[in-house]
Amino acid sequence: MDNSPTLDEARVAVETMRRVVDAALGQLTGLDIDDHQVVAYEVAHGAAAVASAANLLSYGELGETEAHLTIAFVADVAHDLASKVLGREADWGISENGLDSIRPLIASARHPRFVAALANGAPSHLDEDFALAAETFRRFADEQIVPIAEHIHRTNTDIPEDLIADLAELGVFGLSVPVAHGGFAEGDARDYLGMVVATEELSRGSLGIGGSLITRPEILSRALVAGGTEEQKRTWLPKLASGEIMAAVAVTEPDYGSDVARLRVAATRDDGDGWIINGTKTWCTFAGRADVVMLLARTTPGSSDHRGLSVFIVPKPRSQGHGFSHTQPNGGRMEGRAIDTIGYRGMHSYEVSFDDWWVPADALIGEAGGEGRGFYFQMQGFENGRLQTAARAVGVMQAAYEAAHAYANDRLVFDRPIADYQLTRAKLGRMTMVIQAARQYALHVARLMGEGGGALEASMVKAYVCRQAEWVTREAMQIHGGMGYAEEYDVSRYFVDARVLSIFEGADETLCLKLIIRQLLARHSD
Repeated sequence: MDNSPTLDEARVAVETMRRVVDAALGQLTGLDIDDHQVVAYEVAHGAAAVASAANLLSYGELGETEAHLTIAFVADVAHDLASKVLGREADWGISENGLDSIRPLIASARHPRFVAALANGAPSHLDEDFALAAETFRRFADEQIVPIAEHIHRTNTDIPEDLIADLAELGVFGLSVPVAHGGFAEGDARDYLGMVVATEELSRGSLGIGGSLITRPEILSRALVAGGTEEQKRTWLPKLASGEIMAAVAVTEPDYGSDVARLRVAATRDDGDGWIINGTKTWCTFAGRADVVMLLARTTPGSSDHRGLSVFIVPKPRSQGHGFSHTQPNGGRMEGRAIDTIGYRGMHSYEVSFDDWWVPADALIGEAGGEGRGFYFQMQGFENGRLQTAARAVGVMQAAYEAAHAYANDRLVFDRPIADYQLTRAKLGRMTMVIQAARQYALHVARLMGEGGGALEASMVKAYVCRQAEWVTREAMQIHGGMGYAEEYDVSRYFVDARVLSIFEGADETLCLKLIIRQLLARHSD
C-alpha cells in the first residue's frame, strides 16, 4: 500500500482519543450517573479500549509485524470510539469534527489489505522464564485437557480427579500462596504475571476445566493473606497450594448479585463459640466437589451495607454429580443443586442453601478482628479475579483463532482454501490484533497489581477483553460455516463458553456503571 500508516500516527491518534475520553468525563462530572447510564457505559468501555491501545504502543516498537498490528488495533479502537460518539458529540463534550484528525488513520489502517496481512499471528514477546512457563502449561493443556474437554462439555460431567491431581502437581493452585505457606508467591509482579500466563494457556485448553480451576483457590488465598490470622494461614494456605483442598466461593444470592450491601445470608453466634448460617447462595461454582466454601455472610443483625459482612471458610464433604445434601449431628443442613448452563461446564454452578449449618469460631476469616470486614477481604481476591478472567478470555480467543486459522487453510470453497479469500484473512487479521492487544494489556495490568495498584485497570481489562472474546469466537465459528454449528467441532464450545465471560466476576453493565466510570471520574477530578 502507498502511504502506509505509521506508528507515530497511531501515537497521535491515541492522544486524540484520550482527550475525547477526558472531555466525556468532564461532561459527566457532577451528574447523577444513573440518569446518564447509556453514555456512562459507553465512556467506560471507550476508556478501556483506549487504555488498551495506549498500552500496545510499546509493543509496536518491537518489529515491523508488531508495528503494523499496533497501528491496525489503534485504528480499530478509533473507529469503535467514533461510532460511539457520532451523533452524540454534545454528550461527549466535543465538537462535531472532534475526531476528524484520526479519520486518515482509520481509512488507511483499517484497509482490508492492511488488516488481512496480520492473519498469520504475531509473537507475544514474553521473557524467557515466562515463555518457558507458557510452553509448559500449553503442553499440559494439549496433552491432558484438550482430549477430554469436548466430552465433559457435551455430557456435562464432572472434572476427573486425576486432572485435578495433575494440575496440583504442576503447582497451579499455589500461584497466589506465599512461599512461606507452601506456595510460589514471592510478593512481586512475577506472581501476577505467572498467574496470567498459566490461566491463558489452561483456558486455551478449556475454560471450564482448565483456567477456571485456579480462580477459586486464588480468591480464598488472597482473602486469607489479607485478613486471616496466622493460625488460619498456617492451617489453610498449604492445603490450598497443594490441592489437598479445593474451594468454592459463595457471594451471589438469588435476589442480589453485585449489590452486596443487600446480601441476606446470615451468620449468627450460637450459645457456644461458633456460628449458625442460614440462607441461600447461587452461582456457587464448583460447590459440589469443593472441600470448603468461602462464604460472604451478614454477621451484624439489622445492618444494610457492606460493613455488616464477614467471610467464613465453611468446610463440607466432597460430592460428585449435579446435587448434594449434607447434614450435621446438630440438625444443620446444606443442600445444593446444579444450575444447567449452555457452556462453562464441568465445574457446575450451584444454588446452595444453608439451614442452621454450624461452623466453629475460627471459620471466620480474621476471627474477632475480621468481623464486619468481609467485603474488603473478598475484594482482595475479586480484583485479581477480574484480571484472571481477562486472561481466561485471551485463552479462549486464542483457541478459537487457532481453530479458525487451521480450518480456513484446509477448507476448499470454489477450489480455493477459504484462507485465500480477503474477507477470511481480514477476519483472522482482526482476531490476531485483538488477541495480542488483550494479552499485552493483561500482562501490563499484572505488573501494576504486582506494584500494589491496578484495581481500576483490572476492571477495565476485564470489561474490554471479555466483550472482544464474544466477537472473536463468533467469527471463528462463522469461518467454520455449518460445521461451526456442529458440536463435533470445538469452536462451538468456545462460542458458548465466551458468553459467560462478560457475566461472571462482575457483570459488564454493573462493572462499568458502578465501578469503572465512578473511579475514572474520581481520577479525573483529582
